[in-house]
Amino acid sequence: MVEAPCCGFSVVCLCADWCGTCRDYRPHFDALAGEFSDGRFVWYDIEDDAERVGHIDVETFPTLLIERAGHVVYLGPVLPDAGHARRLIASFAALAVDAAGQYANSSAERVQWQELLEPLQPVSPKD
Repeated sequence: MVEAPCCGFSVVCLCADWCGTCRDYRPHFDALAGEFSDGRFVWYDIEDDAERVGHIDVETFPTLLIERAGHVVYLGPVLPDAGHARRLIASFAALAVDAAGQYANSSAERVQWQELLEPLQPVSPKD
């Protein structure tokens, strides 16, 4: 198991049921959830869960949103590969709380990402 430092983190996967790549990626995402003991992993279908995630512009699947210590630290597409996602998640999960805040506010684009988090709260698992 990969363990994150205190305060945990969330990983939200934004996909669509009609997307074959997303369907193929789902078992890998679920397996990653089992590897990271302090993380909350949530899968949202951008159409079925449009009320919750419709405000997020998703152009490529799969797209991940990673939250660390109350800050969105990553929003973007990932290769549909568990190894790639594992490294990405581990790097952001390892950020110190103050570093997560600094990183989240280090560019205008990242500052805008922070507005995306509130409609996703509380982030809770969904099958």
